[in-house]
Amino acid sequence: MNTEIRKVDSQGRIVLPHKWRENELKDGDEVIIMEEEGILKIIPKKKVDLTQFFDTLEYDDDLVDKLENWSEFEKYFMKKKYR
Repeated sequence: MNTEIRKVDSQGRIVLPHKWRENELKDGDEVIIMEEEGILKIIPKKKVDLTQFFDTLEYDDDLVDKLENWSEFEKYFMKKKYR
């Protein structure tokens, strides 16, 4: 962990360290700012490849049968989810 002291300008801006920007903001220019009592956390917003999860859904045959009727499916799914 690297610690630096930075000035905050009159409009509340700070300059993020150049090396951090190069390493963490490669794919964009947005950050997530999380505010806790007395603390700000700055986390780079990264794009997530959701396709890696496409083939990971596990289901049983009963679930597939319920897909024909959406309201049946919802009831079944909610019952499974909150057991």
